[in-house]
Amino acid sequence: MLVIAGSDSGGGAGIQADIKTVTALGGYAATAITALTAQDTRDVHAVMAVDTGFIRKQIEVVLADIGADCLKTGMLHSAEVVDAVCDVIESEAAEVPLVADPVMVAKGGASLLNDDGVDAVRRRLLPAAAVITPNIPEAETLLGGRIENLGDMKDAARQLVGFGPAGALVKGGHMTGPELVDVLYDGQTCHTFATARINTVHTHGTGCTMASAIAAGLAAGLTLFAAVERAQAYVLRAIRLAPGLGCGHGPLDHGHTVRPVAGTR
Repeated sequence: MLVIAGSDSGGGAGIQADIKTVTALGGYAATAITALTAQDTRDVHAVMAVDTGFIRKQIEVVLADIGADCLKTGMLHSAEVVDAVCDVIESEAAEVPLVADPVMVAKGGASLLNDDGVDAVRRRLLPAAAVITPNIPEAETLLGGRIENLGDMKDAARQLVGFGPAGALVKGGHMTGPELVDVLYDGQTCHTFATARINTVHTHGTGCTMASAIAAGLAAGLTLFAAVERAQAYVLRAIRLAPGLGCGHGPLDHGHTVRPVAGTR
């Protein structure tokens, strides 16, 4: 599969998390990097944009040679980047399912998408997607309203599908309470995926990881429901086994599915 996203120098989110996730779930990850970030568990300290022509070239050469069974987009930090990515996807990979994670704000609070970019996501990216995976603040930004309970999450998922994607997964990590509930609307039915909430700060990269895990499932031929179900289980265990790195929001344990056998070399 091909991941189109930004780089996280701390390794917990972005392209680095995407590659780890896809590999841990048995897939092969090719990449097109949209931006470089100087980032750790505390904050995004600087961002360097990649030229849109070079972003396009990365996508084109990978698709022409290796191909892709699924696409995943993450950080597309401006309208120009959204438009460039959508242009090449529409011309080169229109039939390939796309998992679009509308990344807007880093875990530490830094903005990763400007206002024009949000409009471009609504206008170009959402209609191209097989499924979009916003968290609650991202869904609120896309829809322009508040999401305060499970009923609102279901309504939001339905409204988001109205923008054109085949499905919408609204993630419930920003809600409170002992249960964490994600809501998937597949165009016909609302499905809920509930797990016990884990009290931890080590959640850096959960959004990137979830979207890439779903994309890996779709690339392997799973249905959308099965891909989401497997992805949630993968992310949950990755949070539980987080190594506790850094002074802020630490990364997950992406490699829990691929532990080496003790004593081997």
